[in-house]
Amino acid sequence: MTKNLPAPAPRPLRAALVALGGSLVIAACGGGGNDGPVFPIIPPAPAPAPAPVPAPQPSPLGTLDGSVPLVIGHRGLPGLFPEETQKAYEAAADAGADSLETDLHLTKDCVLVARHNPWLSDNTNVAEVAKTNPTVAGRKRTVPGVLVDVTYPPVAANGPPQYLSDLTDPKDPKSVLKSLIVDGEDHTNDWSITDFTMAELKQWIAGTTYDAADQRPTELNGKLPILSFQEVIDIAKAKSKSTGRTLTVYPETKNPIWNNAQAIANGCGAAGSHPLEDALLKIMNANDLNRKDAPIFVQSFEPESLKYLRSAGLKARAVQLVDGNAIDFKTGEMIYVTNDVYTFVDGRPYSWTLAGNPKWFGEMLTPAGLAEVKTYADGIGPWKPQVMAHTIVPFKDKGTLADVNTVKPTALIADAHKAGLIVHSYTFRNEAKYLAGVDKGDPAAEYLAYFRAGIDGVFSDFANTAFAARQAYLKETGR
Repeated sequence: MTKNLPAPAPRPLRAALVALGGSLVIAACGGGGNDGPVFPIIPPAPAPAPAPVPAPQPSPLGTLDGSVPLVIGHRGLPGLFPEETQKAYEAAADAGADSLETDLHLTKDCVLVARHNPWLSDNTNVAEVAKTNPTVAGRKRTVPGVLVDVTYPPVAANGPPQYLSDLTDPKDPKSVLKSLIVDGEDHTNDWSITDFTMAELKQWIAGTTYDAADQRPTELNGKLPILSFQEVIDIAKAKSKSTGRTLTVYPETKNPIWNNAQAIANGCGAAGSHPLEDALLKIMNANDLNRKDAPIFVQSFEPESLKYLRSAGLKARAVQLVDGNAIDFKTGEMIYVTNDVYTFVDGRPYSWTLAGNPKWFGEMLTPAGLAEVKTYADGIGPWKPQVMAHTIVPFKDKGTLADVNTVKPTALIADAHKAGLIVHSYTFRNEAKYLAGVDKGDPAAEYLAYFRAGIDGVFSDFANTAFAARQAYLKETGR
């Protein structure tokens, strides 16, 4: 007996095709006369998309915290405009500078003024003014200084056995207002910034170019007024607002021992006080700049100035400047001792001479010296050849900077970074006479060598050139 079986359930695939109304029916073997089953041709699955190639990562920067090195407008943009004037500072900001650097002195009426040297003939038009202004002419300092014996061993290795002092009468502290001897450097027959009030400086005297004065523009010399430090702060604030970048100010307590003696004689403070540093702290507090993260760096060649500031309440970042006198082009080593006044000016902090300490600035650059600096400062500001050894290979006697054909990093950046200190080096300039021969007259080549070595910042007279060189460096590192 034949069993009646239920009709088979449609196969899933066929059911799906039926549901589509036959629109997807394709002959399995081609031709039309075949009554066999019809199946669709299913295309192969697409190949997986290739994994995206990761973008190349920029190479790390060699700065202490991996940030972009700073361009510091050294006295503004003095390569193109009279230094430490409004035009110079505004131009530096417009050229891409991150910081506006200035030197500070105290005027006769105890105002912080922005001017590089305390003697005025080489960075203002005072000599021209004196020709027609009898009041200005009468303030020229003409009393010679007096020689004082050093109190450390007076041997040749320590430099000259005597230095000049403006304290011509040890019994009269106001006698320092008669001579013009600054940290042992003689500027007799010149004018002192401390003999003028801020109003008088603005009324009578204007700024000029200084370094490479014979090669830089001069049409604005004597036409731009001298600025107070508050005015420099105001320029930084205004440019920060207009550019959307936070510009820092970078004031230096200049010749602080001399400035304080002058200021005390002028009635700006009591005997033994620190009018220069106190005025700086006061203006920092008034402008909300005395914070660890405030847009300011305080610098000085004088460690005692920075140490006093810390003890008096300085919270902002501080940088110990470090000087030298010359380079031994055979070894690349720094020369500190000289047989002239520059032992006292550039060889060691002036306070060390007064204290009977015969050591040199180079002491600060040893690991032990850097550790000491770290107790009161956040960074160092060395001269360029202390960062990069300049040598002539093969050596030739009486070679000059133009003959230098080898420039290599010293251990300083690595040692300073190990101590937790930033390194801001000075001073970068465009003129050929300031460039090592290896740079072939190209200032960008000099910047690139220092950026590649891991420098944290550069003091530059040409912020425009420094900014362009930094852009090239950042592109080189994949940024």
